[in-house]
Amino acid sequence: MSRLNGKRAVITGGTSGIGLETARQFLAEGAEVAITGRSPEGLDKARKELGNSVLAVKSYAGELEDQSALAHFLSTKWPQIDILMCNAADTTQLAIEDWTPELFDNLIATNIKGPFFLIKSLLPLFSRQSSIILIGSISSMIGHRHSSGYGASKAGLMALACGLSYELKDRGIRVNGISPGPIVTNALKAKGIEPDIEAALYEQFRNQIPIKRLGQAIEIAKAAVYLASDESAFTVGQILQVDGGLGKVAVD
Repeated sequence: MSRLNGKRAVITGGTSGIGLETARQFLAEGAEVAITGRSPEGLDKARKELGNSVLAVKSYAGELEDQSALAHFLSTKWPQIDILMCNAADTTQLAIEDWTPELFDNLIATNIKGPFFLIKSLLPLFSRQSSIILIGSISSMIGHRHSSGYGASKAGLMALACGLSYELKDRGIRVNGISPGPIVTNALKAKGIEPDIEAALYEQFRNQIPIKRLGQAIEIAKAAVYLASDESAFTVGQILQVDGGLGKVAVD
């Protein structure tokens, strides 16, 4: 496959789950790929899975200094970039009573502020046919347990798809979002959730989805390939819901 042949792609939060699978699919479609992550161990593991051609960069999406440093590093490796997927996220979900200003600031820094300033830092590098993909969440569209802070942060990120599409259209940069529903990843394990509780949560999610199954990371990655490729050249400022109908279809 060569839908991304000759393109250079950056994926934040690319060491596991949706980010790692998207990196794998981008490589299979012919792209050169750079991934970011906070953990050196996670970056090493991802590089072993994806191959040594991948640029693996330690970077924290919530630190503004890291965004400018990432842009500078990429400018020393590539003459331009064609694809940016903002996937790194703070997935903290708490009851409103349990939020502190520090936790909320970290959430906003990672989920909105970091991506915004990364895009700003990368402006000189974007090609004239670039695609920016913002990864949101069904939590920005429907209310559920402990979702208010996280959902609000993702709603803010999705709002950037329209605002930045207008602001960047004359530069040839398209901006779109993907809103995943419940996806099977290692995110719950990473938070230290016990296997029996994880299984119960996934069963709860499954019952809420109209088609009665959870999504897979590859299904989000395939949507990202479409938005990254020239096949979506007429797709601008859109939010692609890949959620098994959860955001649009009633459950009997």
